[in-house]
Amino acid sequence: MATAVLHFLAAAVTDRGRKRPSNEDAFGYSIEDGIYLVCDGMGGAAAGEIASSLAVDEVLTLVAQRVNGGAAARPEIVEEAIVAANEAIYSRAQRNQRLSGMGTTLAALSVAESQAWVFNIGDSRCYRLRNGRIEQLTLDHSLVEEQVRAGRMSPAEARRSPLKNVITRALGTQARVTADVFPVETVPGDLFLLCTDGLTRELDDEAIAHLLDDEEPLDELCARLVEQAKKAGGHDNITCLLVRAQG
Repeated sequence: MATAVLHFLAAAVTDRGRKRPSNEDAFGYSIEDGIYLVCDGMGGAAAGEIASSLAVDEVLTLVAQRVNGGAAARPEIVEEAIVAANEAIYSRAQRNQRLSGMGTTLAALSVAESQAWVFNIGDSRCYRLRNGRIEQLTLDHSLVEEQVRAGRMSPAEARRSPLKNVITRALGTQARVTADVFPVETVPGDLFLLCTDGLTRELDDEAIAHLLDDEEPLDELCARLVEQAKKAGGHDNITCLLVRAQG
């Protein structure tokens, strides 16, 4: 039995939040090439901003080159692009002492016909909303979340921990890094959310699902998420990228 080819709509919003002097988040997507991603940079001065923007640019450019050659945005293509982005960030930091140690998280979604894959490094996340039910598709690479998964810390303790900002894997901080890759079943009506922790630190999964359970245009849903995260404190930069699957 043939599988229907899905089509996708997307929109994104990024915001500095209420506390940070600059925005070190970045996002990018190409519906044509089937690639969507958000990044949350880290590093002194403007280094985090540079790392996140460089990651987005490298991944989009390299995926576009391969897809234009006749290949779909399959996981091996995205993985190669992520490896190249890591090398670009790391080598730039090696050449410029002011950028030493810069890095970024990455959460990405790639689609090819009716198949989808999710990639992540760090604590930016990808969710899927289906029939009003939200599911986190990524696993945070953070010290506290790894402690929670190991049963050494409760979710409530993790939220209060002074170590909650410590991530255990980042793009560009080391010569080599590996992204987690998750194949994802996709059906018409699925809504994917890629976001940085400026959203998930302020709003829990239930609140996010409630805000997304609406047929409004995607850009309005993104703006609503950002607005509510800012009302809840807006302690960090906030980026939301929504991708809707259609038959």
